[in-house]
Amino acid sequence: MIVRAFALAGLLASAAAAETIYVSNERANLISVIDGATLQVKASWPVGKRPRGIILSKDGTHLYICASDENAVQVVEVATGKVVADLPSGEDPEMFALSADGKTLFASNERDAQVTAIDIPGRRVAFQVVVGVEPEGMATSPDGKWVVATSETDNKLHWIDIASGTMKDETEVGIRPRHAEFTADGRQLWATAELGGTLHIIDVATRRETALVKFAVPDVPADKILPVGVRFTPDGRTALVALGRANHVAIMDVASRQVTALVPVGQRVWHLAISADGRRAYAANGLSDTLSVIDIAAAMVTATIPLASAPWGVAVGK
Repeated sequence: MIVRAFALAGLLASAAAAETIYVSNERANLISVIDGATLQVKASWPVGKRPRGIILSKDGTHLYICASDENAVQVVEVATGKVVADLPSGEDPEMFALSADGKTLFASNERDAQVTAIDIPGRRVAFQVVVGVEPEGMATSPDGKWVVATSETDNKLHWIDIASGTMKDETEVGIRPRHAEFTADGRQLWATAELGGTLHIIDVATRRETALVKFAVPDVPADKILPVGVRFTPDGRTALVALGRANHVAIMDVASRQVTALVPVGQRVWHLAISADGRRAYAANGLSDTLSVIDIAAAMVTATIPLASAPWGVAVGK
């Protein structure tokens, strides 16, 4: 597998990263396993049909995969790359969130218009909650109180109280909300609206919008700017937003809510993940079949890694 290096100095500076990057390939039914030091694909793990959402267990020993066309959450043992269990998940699981204690998975069920809470140790459904039409993005608050689902067709965020397993509130946002992410302090929720081309910043205490960000990319039509994935650096100061068919990742200052840089990547960048040291981001380019490695401080791509077919979700572990 060939890695095309674009800035050798930046690549060498970050090559010591002792981490592993996992990428779901939606059309290949594979997980690509990438060595963080060499940026080489070191393994390809077969999983169920149409893998999308991907998340690591708190201890890093297992990878949970939304096998959407299998109507299952698959558990992959990281040490062997083998699927060791299928967890009940409802129909068409799309995305995950993990509880603060790591014992419960929350899966969005797009066809069922519900969220399924999965008791991981018990391998059973803990509860299910009906939300809006076509739920996709999932996020859990750092204090363990809330799980939020983005309902694409309803253009709303649905707030589920984890303790009671009931929906408590909803927040209207832009057209086709795709992803949501809590800030580390739990005070804000950042949610993208794909067709609205917007980012909505929500005050968690009131569950109401306090700021709206509209993106612009030079020489890119507005209807191609489709924000999807959003992630924060570990220090909480910087956010990265994947802009879909705009083929760029926006780097934002969290305090000012301003875009500080736009990084050209591959085609239809969908979801991304950030290294534990906060220096690099990994962005999945679904139409280019590649992963872009971004030096966050330099705001540039340092390497492009060829993958299988339609990379979708990204997770980073040791």
